[in-house]
Amino acid sequence: MADTTDTSELKAYIQKKFCESVGMPSEAVFGPDLTLAEIIARSEKMTNSVDLMESFARTANALRKDHDIRIRLPALALDAPISKVLELLMEEIARQQGRTA
Repeated sequence: MADTTDTSELKAYIQKKFCESVGMPSEAVFGPDLTLAEIIARSEKMTNSVDLMESFARTANALRKDHDIRIRLPALALDAPISKVLELLMEEIARQQGRTA
């Protein structure tokens, strides 16, 4: 059974879980709309793009466990801003919820 949490709550949840995983405060990641490469460079927990993908995977796994929502992770270049990633994740959630509604 899919979770009925509203979009703004899910967006905040994703931001929180991702930031916990990369070890940076949300305002430092989403405030300046960092690129994926900038997140890797500024995070003390990351050394390369594999670490970044693991952070996204942990975020997706938490979303599945806590909200029963399964998402596919997008493939993006490292110059993509985090806002684009979040936008794509929210679109994926909307598609998933549309299938289960």
